[in-house]
Amino acid sequence: MSEPESHEGGCLCGEVRYRIKGAIDSVGHCHCTMCRRWSGAVAVTWFTVPLDRFALTKGELATYRSSDHGERRFCPACATQVAFWSNQRPDEIDITLGTLDHPERHPADHHVFAANRLPWLHLDEQLPAHDTTSSGMVPGQSKTERT
Repeated sequence: MSEPESHEGGCLCGEVRYRIKGAIDSVGHCHCTMCRRWSGAVAVTWFTVPLDRFALTKGELATYRSSDHGERRFCPACATQVAFWSNQRPDEIDITLGTLDHPERHPADHHVFAANRLPWLHLDEQLPAHDTTSSGMVPGQSKTERT
């Protein structure tokens, strides 16, 4: 029997390393204000996987609670943003695509928080764009409040 597909990544300084088991199939450019401010970039590209498929293989992540429902996780040594976890989706974790060893293998397939997109940014305009998240959730909104 063959080994399941896996992907590895880590922070800038190498103090944190992780492994993802299985396929990466949901990659999106996030245009929300919080991601822009946290990263200092005009957008952040994330992929989402089930939490049980993500494992740290070296080091530990520090946590910053960025909202009532979300935690941003980063390397405590170099501050590389690695992950986002939300209690609205407790069984999933978002990982920054740029921390993968081979991000070029995983092109984005959608935009989230497109309503917050900077008007001069032209990035993969042929992709589906959601005004909230791809699940229809907005920050702080419960699943029962979705429109």
